[in-house]
Amino acid sequence: MRLLADTHILLWWLTDADRLTSRQRTLLSDQANIVLVSAVSIAEIEIKRSIGKLEIVDEYLLSLLNGGFDQLPLLAKHAALLGTLPWHHRDPFDRLLIAQAIAENIPIITADSSIRKYDVKTY
Repeated sequence: MRLLADTHILLWWLTDADRLTSRQRTLLSDQANIVLVSAVSIAEIEIKRSIGKLEIVDEYLLSLLNGGFDQLPLLAKHAALLGTLPWHHRDPFDRLLIAQAIAENIPIITADSSIRKYDVKTY
């Protein structure tokens, strides 16, 4: 199954945080699943790191890719969906992830209850 990991899920995975549910941990570690890292999440991490709101090792992306995660680029068809989304969520990074999940017809692994208000499957 293809899955899109929300940014906080990626950060929790990298730090082996207890905040991941057992279901989320299983989905992320199951080699039968294709877990995607969005370019949107990388942009969010880098912006937060550059303004001092996040500390993370320089090799985090390499760790994710070497750990079996695949990349999902931000495409024009993803961005075009932004204008059709209801305003349940104001965070632009999350809105982009939601648009990607809808366009690609893939569920999002998230702990964000606002994302569950959209017509997208979540775990």
